[in-house]
Amino acid sequence: MSNNHNDRPIGVFDSGVGGLTVVRALMERLPLENIVYFGDTARVPYGVKSRTTIETYTQQIVQFLLQQDVKAMVIACNTIAAVAADKVKNMAGNMPVLDVINAGANAALNATKTGKIGVIATSTTVNSNAYARAIHAQSAQTRVVSQACPLLVPLVEEGWLDHEVTRLTCKEYLKPILSEHVDTLVLGCTHYPLLKPLIAEEAPNITLVDSAITTAEDTAQALLSARLLNTEQKEADYRFFVSDIPLRFQTIGERFLGRSLEQLEMMNLG
Repeated sequence: MSNNHNDRPIGVFDSGVGGLTVVRALMERLPLENIVYFGDTARVPYGVKSRTTIETYTQQIVQFLLQQDVKAMVIACNTIAAVAADKVKNMAGNMPVLDVINAGANAALNATKTGKIGVIATSTTVNSNAYARAIHAQSAQTRVVSQACPLLVPLVEEGWLDHEVTRLTCKEYLKPILSEHVDTLVLGCTHYPLLKPLIAEEAPNITLVDSAITTAEDTAQALLSARLLNTEQKEADYRFFVSDIPLRFQTIGERFLGRSLEQLEMMNLG
């Protein structure tokens, strides 16, 4: 370890593999930063679990990341962000804590011209109303139309990114949103950035907000203002921890990351 405090890693965590789209965006936006990722693949999906359980799991992950001496935390999971963001902030003390929901909500507010924003997400995220709350906290008169899209995650994990079945599924899910004439659409699940090209075709003339990219941008700004940016010009170190290495994890993970997954370790927290 060098004596440079700023070369400590950014901790990024998710209930599974989806958060790797956020890691990918962070690698592109902040190429000098070291990253430690934790994906709770043994206990995914979180979306169907109770608030108490999600909070308990989140606590275990945050404790693990604090042991890795991270300098900032990124909640790369919409479910955790919707349910346990405050818990993470309390545990993290005064280090920057970023999350996909606030990042996506802010970016959508900056993008919309008509004040009509669509959100597509998993059922849990939609039911939590977290995006609408985050948007309305800043702009009460903005109209938010949310649509749960439970079939999209399995289609993305299947690799059907430009498949007729996926296209028809997106078309169906987008119908109610498009009928409300939104001008901005938040991709409110970390799996959805992989469907961006397809969604752009099905929702032309609508600004798509990719919460992975916006979260990376927010992280860059937060590190800058906290004077935590790493300036060491050496190759960044990426470590990936998962609580289970399920079948096809490597394949799916590398598709999300856009590069090979090295330094992958199993870490059971429960």
